[in-house]
Amino acid sequence: MSENLSVEMDRYLEHLRFSLGRSDHTVTNYAVDLAQFCEFLLQQGLEDVEEITSSHVRAFLRDIMGFGYAKTSAARKLSAVRSWFAFLQRNGRVASNAAASVRSPKLPQRLPRALSREDTARLVEEGPRGEEFHRDRAVLELLYGCGLRVAELVALDWEDVQLEERWIRVRGKGDKERMVPMGRIARDTLLELPLPPSGERGGPLFPGEEGGKLSVRTVHRIVTRAARIVGLAGVTPHVLRHSFATHMLEGGASLRVLQELLGHESLVTTQKYLRITAEQMRRSYSAAHPRGGGADEHV
Repeated sequence: MSENLSVEMDRYLEHLRFSLGRSDHTVTNYAVDLAQFCEFLLQQGLEDVEEITSSHVRAFLRDIMGFGYAKTSAARKLSAVRSWFAFLQRNGRVASNAAASVRSPKLPQRLPRALSREDTARLVEEGPRGEEFHRDRAVLELLYGCGLRVAELVALDWEDVQLEERWIRVRGKGDKERMVPMGRIARDTLLELPLPPSGERGGPLFPGEEGGKLSVRTVHRIVTRAARIVGLAGVTPHVLRHSFATHMLEGGASLRVLQELLGHESLVTTQKYLRITAEQMRRSYSAAHPRGGGADEHV
């Protein structure tokens, strides 16, 4: 790899690791994708980031997809290139983002997975075990009961929680705040959390190591461990958010209400949950109705 491309790429990876605090896994993925892009550029005789145009980015996508890469992989690599060029532009190394105008490969729409009400109840009620039972139960109750993103959950402080009124102030994407109601069960699990040494509720709602906040990785472990205990596979914190949204719609909540609860900027994002409830309805009909034709018949 040319010295110019290598230096610029290394600067960006250091920015990801030290300035943005990205995990080693994330930085490694960016390194692999950008190294592949740089190798392609060298094959085209390009050695300076200032020479790269949108045509070169499009050619790179055509090349890797022609080699057999899936559209999802190509879209991920394009995202990495866009982020790199945004960094280069902010630092004055390039005049414009060569990847900004390049369209991402059209990906097949996937319905978000949602657990059944019964499986969700088993996960939340029977999954938590051990010394951190109360903490894990509260984590699961808030993820599902309030539809929180995992990053929103770990950012909560006690001052964000109104126990009597049963409201939570949530800081979502773009640091935008919204108020989300919580059920009595979720409130009760918070009341069961052990008090800090001061004897008063304050600081992080879910403390982590050395007085900090619980990490996103720990929350993922809490969810996957609880799922494993009750015999469920492939369950993540985001699956609980999907389950919250799906069960709200099935219970009669409007899309506008759900949009506010989830903190979506656009109603279009919320509408994807209509597809999953319609698909679940079709399967239930096919399996249960005497003339439904069975689960495999098209309706």
